[in-house]
Amino acid sequence: MSAVTSSLTPEGAPLPRITLRQLAETLRQAHVSVACHGDEASAVLGMTVDSREVEAGNLFVCKGAAFNPIYLTSAAEAGAAAYLCSESAYDELATAAPNLPCLAVSDVRRAMALVAPEVYGHPERGLRIVGITGTKGKSTTAYMLRSIFEAAGMETSILGSIETDDGVEHYESHNTTPEAPELWRHLWHTARSGRSIMVMEVSSQGLKYDRVLGVPFEIAVFLNIGRDHISSIEHPNFEDYFASKLRIFDQCATAVVNLGSEHADRVLEASRAARRILTLSTTESVSADVLAQHIEPTPAGCSFDAVTHGKGHDASIDRTFALHSEMHIDLGIPGLFNVENALAAITCAQLLGVPEDAIVQGLAQLRVPGRMEVVASADRRVVAIIDYAHNELSYQALFSSVQKEYPGRRIIALFGAPGDKAVERREALPRIAGQYADLLIYTEEDPAHERVEDICAELASHTPVGVEHITICDREEAVAYAIRDAYAHDEESVVLLLAKGDETRQHRGDEYPEVKSDLALARELIK
Repeated sequence: MSAVTSSLTPEGAPLPRITLRQLAETLRQAHVSVACHGDEASAVLGMTVDSREVEAGNLFVCKGAAFNPIYLTSAAEAGAAAYLCSESAYDELATAAPNLPCLAVSDVRRAMALVAPEVYGHPERGLRIVGITGTKGKSTTAYMLRSIFEAAGMETSILGSIETDDGVEHYESHNTTPEAPELWRHLWHTARSGRSIMVMEVSSQGLKYDRVLGVPFEIAVFLNIGRDHISSIEHPNFEDYFASKLRIFDQCATAVVNLGSEHADRVLEASRAARRILTLSTTESVSADVLAQHIEPTPAGCSFDAVTHGKGHDASIDRTFALHSEMHIDLGIPGLFNVENALAAITCAQLLGVPEDAIVQGLAQLRVPGRMEVVASADRRVVAIIDYAHNELSYQALFSSVQKEYPGRRIIALFGAPGDKAVERREALPRIAGQYADLLIYTEEDPAHERVEDICAELASHTPVGVEHITICDREEAVAYAIRDAYAHDEESVVLLLAKGDETRQHRGDEYPEVKSDLALARELIK
C-alpha cells in the first residue's frame, strides 16, 4: 500500500483518503470503461491537470490530444501518487512513469469529473450553489449576488471570468469555468473555510466538456443567448453553442429564466427539466414572476421597482409556489441593460431567503471590478467607461445604452479580439461599434498564440465603410491615444475601453504577463 503525504484543509483536517480501487468502482458504476494498472490499494489525496501544480499524493490527469509525456514525468517527480489517462495513451505514458499506478479510461473528461467529488469528499453536500449562464451578464449578476449576500452578512465564494475567491485561494481568473479537478477543489475550499454559498459563472465550454458534471445547482440562471464562441476549436455552430448552454437545466433544482432573451420559448422548454421555474422580465407588458417597472437612469446608475408575484411550479410535488414582494431598487452601476441582471440576482436572493433590506442595500452599494466603471474629468467633458463587453450581444447592449445615457457626445471605442477562439467577433464587433462610434481603435486583447497585428488587421478589414479607425497594437499606448483624442476635440467625449476591464494580465502564448489595467490607465490619464 502506497504511503502518501496528507494535503491539509484550511482548518488542518486532511482530505479523505481514497484508493484507486474505489475510484475505479465509481467510474464503472457510471459506465465508464476503466482499467487499473499497478496497486489498486494506492491512495490519492487531491488531484490536478497541471503538472506545475502537483503536490505529494495527488492524482494527476493526463488530458488533451496533444498531451506531452514529459508532463507526466514531471508530475511523478513532484510526488504524484497515481495518474489518470485515456486507454489509447496508456502504453506510451507507461514508459514516462513506469512505477506510477494508473487508471486508464475510455473518456478522460467524464472520468475526471466523476472522480473529483470523490477525491474531495463531496463538499457540495454542505453548499448552496448558484450557476449563472448566458452570452452576457454572467459576471455582473454574480457580483450583484455576492454584494447582496455581503449586505446580509453572508460570506460567499465566487468563481468566474473576473475573479476566483473560494475562502482559501483568491486570484484573477484565466477561465470562466475551470476544469473539474480545479472546480471541485474550489468547492472543497469553500466548505472547509466555513462558507455555505458558491456563486459561479457557467460557460458553454464548461457545460459541453463536462467540467461541471455532477455539480448540483440549487439555482440555475439563464440570462440570454447570442452568437459567440463559434469556431472550429470551440462550438462549430450556433446550435452547438445554444444546446451546450441549455444543459445547465439538467442538473438544477430551480431554473430562473429571463424572458427578454432571444429564443425564450426554447429556453423555457429546456428549463422544464428543473423542479421549479421562475421567470423575469423588464417589459411591463410581459407576464413574468419577477418584473421591473419604472426604469429610470440616475447619476450613479439607474433605479426601478422590482415586483415579485411569483407563481413558479415545483415539479417534485406538482404544485405552484408563491413569492410576493415589491421593492424600490437604486442600482449602483450604470447601464440600463443591467436591470435584467439585477432582476436575476434579486430572484436568486429571494429564493435563498435573503431579507429585502439586504437586497436593496447590496444592489445600491454594488461595485463590479472593471464593469461599467466610470472615470471622468473634473468638468466631465471627457468620460471613460471601462467594461468587459467583448461579444456581439454585450456590444449591442452597451453601445445603445451609452447613446441613450450620453446623447450627442463623440464616442471613441477601443477594443481587440482574443486569439485562438471566438473568431466570429472579428467581424461582429467592428460592425456593431461602427454604427455608434466616431473612432475605433484596434489593439491587443489576449492574443494567445496569434499575432496582435494579424487580429487587428482582421478587425480593420470588417470596419464599416466611412468609419474612422486606427490600429495601435500596444494596449497601453492605445489607451493613451484614445484619451488624448478625447481631450483634443472641443465637444464632450465618451471613451469606451472594452473587454479587459480591471484585468492586470494579458494572455500571450502560454504566459500571462502583468500589465496595467484599463481602469488604472484611465485613472492616471484623466484629470
